Amino acid sequence: MEGLIMAGQLILGLSILVTLHEFGHFITAKWFKMRVEKFYLFFDFLFPIPTVLNFAIFKKKVGDTEYGLGWFPLGGYVSIAGMIDETQDAATLAKEPEPWEFRAKPAWQRLIVMLGGVIVNVITGVVIFVALTFSNGNNFISKEELNKNGIVALDLGKQIGLKTGDKVVKVNGSDFKSLADLRTSDVLLGENSSYTVLRNGQEIEVKIPSNFIEKLSDKKAAFIEPVAAFKVAEVAAPEEPGSEDGELLPAYSAGLKAGDYITAVNGQAIHFYHEIKEILGKEAGKPIRLAINRQGKSDTLSMVVAKSGQIGFIPELLIKTTHEDYTFVQSLGIGTGRAFSVISDNIRGFKKIATGDVSASKALSGPIGIAQMFGGVWDWNRFWMLTGLLSMALAFMNILPIPALDGGHAIFLIYEMITGKPASEKVLERAQQVGMIILLALMAYTFGNDFYKLF
Repeated sequence: MEGLIMAGQLILGLSILVTLHEFGHFITAKWFKMRVEKFYLFFDFLFPIPTVLNFAIFKKKVGDTEYGLGWFPLGGYVSIAGMIDETQDAATLAKEPEPWEFRAKPAWQRLIVMLGGVIVNVITGVVIFVALTFSNGNNFISKEELNKNGIVALDLGKQIGLKTGDKVVKVNGSDFKSLADLRTSDVLLGENSSYTVLRNGQEIEVKIPSNFIEKLSDKKAAFIEPVAAFKVAEVAAPEEPGSEDGELLPAYSAGLKAGDYITAVNGQAIHFYHEIKEILGKEAGKPIRLAINRQGKSDTLSMVVAKSGQIGFIPELLIKTTHEDYTFVQSLGIGTGRAFSVISDNIRGFKKIATGDVSASKALSGPIGIAQMFGGVWDWNRFWMLTGLLSMALAFMNILPIPALDGGHAIFLIYEMITGKPASEKVLERAQQVGMIILLALMAYTFGNDFYKLF
């Protein structure tokens, strides 16, 4: 069921974005009185071969345009008369151009049509981020709250030199506001990033390696969390295996309940959540005595820790969270900044790949990886957040100067505007073919990478 929910969210999100992207091309083409022959969500042929398996699940012609739902669920397209793209080649354009064809219009109009999809994706991303910012406000753990007890340095934190109990006083040499500021893209994707921590009364600078984001991208990687007291929020049901190994976890059967406070394990006092995680890890597969406080009364529960080092409960961290609301005007600025940060993050991410700091296999994901980001529970807030992120990412990818993408078409049109003469239709056709090979190779790589990481 979780797989279906993941797939459903991915298909819905991408369908919205593809339809809006193609609408950007459609509406600008109509604006300049170009004939749009087809407007399709998904392809009505075996992409990228427009003459193979031509059929649609649904289609209806209105005026000059055929609107439809294709059978091949990999994007969508508009077919504009007189334009060389994935639906037609130079051979179909042998005759003199008609006044309503793409190729008959001035280069600046064609450029706007080519950029129409990217522009709509950017607008969509900005609108989503602004709406989420205005609706949700901001929940955060403040610097002051974080530094009451300091941080827990998990595996990756220890690797770069952090220690449990450190109090972070600066990020990249500057003051910061919240725990989230320790993991921003400016810090993790930037150059020469560092934390300044207070340890045993001394300020120490901890450098962040340039390839750190690659390690952090691993789903099992653990970095830092706040030192925090806790209580039991939820206990795993006995009939449902709860560990990564599919083990039955003992807490429920032993009598642990939501609302309990765990005060000791085998006589060793517990004050913070990281302490019980460390102890349970050492006691994996062994019997333990768990001291608890339930509604002011003390009790002791006996159980055997699973081999994974878990007993089967979800904690509620007892740390103060601050909430702030934003006015609509504030949301416009903050939301727009968040939207465009997706593009700047992509640029820095590709730079990391180019310099070898991050491997492409870790950084690039295909449909399976994106579906996993949506998760197996339908959460509208997360759905729209990821849809907004994907909208900006699609805008960035489409503007890249790769033939067959909008950015590739735009390069040829800019060349024409500068030189005063267009590239030949044969050159455009060959560029389209080369671009399709590049895109298909990239798609094959990301699909293969998804399956490799999955299995």
